[in-house]
Amino acid sequence: MNRFESFLAQQFEDYMTYRHQLGYDVENLRWALKTVDRYLVTQNAGPNDLTPALFLGLQADLRTQNKTINRVMSTTRMFFQYLVRKEYCRDNPLKEIPPLPQEQFIPFIFSPPQIDDLLAAVCHRLRKNPKNFVKDLGIYLAILLLARCGMRIYEPLRLWCDHFRADDKTLYIEKTKFKKDRLIPIPKTVAAEITNYLAVRRTLWGADTNPYLLAASRQKAYYDEFIRRRFHQAVSDIGLKYRRQTIGTTNIGAPTPHSLRHSFAANTLKRIKDQGKSPQHALPVLAAYLGHRDYKHTVKYLKLLDAKHRQQLVNFISTQRHNP
Repeated sequence: MNRFESFLAQQFEDYMTYRHQLGYDVENLRWALKTVDRYLVTQNAGPNDLTPALFLGLQADLRTQNKTINRVMSTTRMFFQYLVRKEYCRDNPLKEIPPLPQEQFIPFIFSPPQIDDLLAAVCHRLRKNPKNFVKDLGIYLAILLLARCGMRIYEPLRLWCDHFRADDKTLYIEKTKFKKDRLIPIPKTVAAEITNYLAVRRTLWGADTNPYLLAASRQKAYYDEFIRRRFHQAVSDIGLKYRRQTIGTTNIGAPTPHSLRHSFAANTLKRIKDQGKSPQHALPVLAAYLGHRDYKHTVKYLKLLDAKHRQQLVNFISTQRHNP
């Protein structure tokens, strides 16, 4: 049981119940509060220790990206504001602690030809024996959905068979990151690939009872590790040798499965721009397609329109580092 252990254990639980009753997801909240809880235990902290200095120590103790540290501190600040309203404490000890400056992150962007090469490399690794062919074909389809539909890595793995509607070429994506469902149209070629996969699966496996659209076996779904492993094999196969690096306060991403989602968004906006239309006007539609809570999370892709632009930006940052 993932219980709180510090002297604020009951208050943490009460706050989680309060947030849950308001309709908020408490999974990430629990993680942040557990981080604070562990720190209070290691510091042997009690009620008289709730000072700004204690939480400046927490901020310094967290060995992770500034973005994550700020999230923990913001959650803790809101928790103490709750305690002030409940009159458990008089002042919020985090009230005057400013957030850390956040690093800029530049994701890896695949060009359309690189995506084609990547998918071809995944196909090339399909094992031809009946035992593994369906399993490998499902992995290929998962990566295809990341690339052609901009899904998050876990989304294709949670699809049920009846979430695919072949007649109208749509996929119903249920209970995503922000607890939102969405129905998305998919390209004709992707719908045809799914239909072909289901036919092959019936032929080689017979009438299996697995309800998942993409099945690792007759009974089991895929773990995302299957997808990550095959993705990185394919990246190596096509000769992409980019490593994650940090230049100053800028983190430059290496290719990951999530890069396919970034690439889908960036390449979609680039295609709209090349057609002489306004990418800005397309943001609300693209945000809904990607399952963003609102389109402000999609605006970042306007700054990073394609793989060439990304590389120019990386080269510029590198030049500034060596020529201050």
